[in-house]
Amino acid sequence: MKAIVVACMGAMLVFTAPESRAQDADGLIKKVKEKLSLVNDYQAEGVMKTDVSFMKVPESKVTIFYKKPDKFRIKKQNGISIVPKGGGAINLAALFEGNNYTAVPAGKGDVNGSPVTIVKLLPLDEKSDVVISTLYIEEKEALIKKAVITTRENGTYDMEMQYGKYTSRGLPDKITFLFATKDYKLPKGLAFDYDAGEPQPKPNTAAGNQKGKIEISYTSYVINKGIANDLFK
Repeated sequence: MKAIVVACMGAMLVFTAPESRAQDADGLIKKVKEKLSLVNDYQAEGVMKTDVSFMKVPESKVTIFYKKPDKFRIKKQNGISIVPKGGGAINLAALFEGNNYTAVPAGKGDVNGSPVTIVKLLPLDEKSDVVISTLYIEEKEALIKKAVITTRENGTYDMEMQYGKYTSRGLPDKITFLFATKDYKLPKGLAFDYDAGEPQPKPNTAAGNQKGKIEISYTSYVINKGIANDLFK
């Protein structure tokens, strides 16, 4: 009889463990969303560095504008506006818009020596450009330290976030984007349309499958002070 009870308990553990992990993943994603939801809009000052073999773009001071849910614009110091083709890559909150995804636990890991919990987001919309997002989350502060995003049109790219002064609102001090230059496509959200007639960069066919890198270092944020929609046109 005792053996039967032990066997039953073991079976219950086998079946409930995956469900428990799934609930933990949903709970962690909820905490991340709650932190990101504190920001309705912001205007930030920063510096953008571009390291791509087929582009010669000097380091530039930039002003970044964001408004929920997905409005985003970067303005360079020379007055040229850079309008990302889709803001999902840069705005982490856009990954969770509409709750149209399934969160799947994917174990533990570390990012630059910091322990993280790994969660994969699978979009429920079959037409979504994003195929899968792998998030590396610091549980204590509910911060996304790294994201690996696979898309249909622009391949896979990595984002790494460093936090400091604005940790309480989930806003990074620095974002680094890493992506393959094989197809000469920047990740969605960084494939910029250059206003004012700036020439488009020409691919260097010798670049091969090298890695490109773009860094945005934020020096200050003005948060939830209101931003007109006209600014994003």
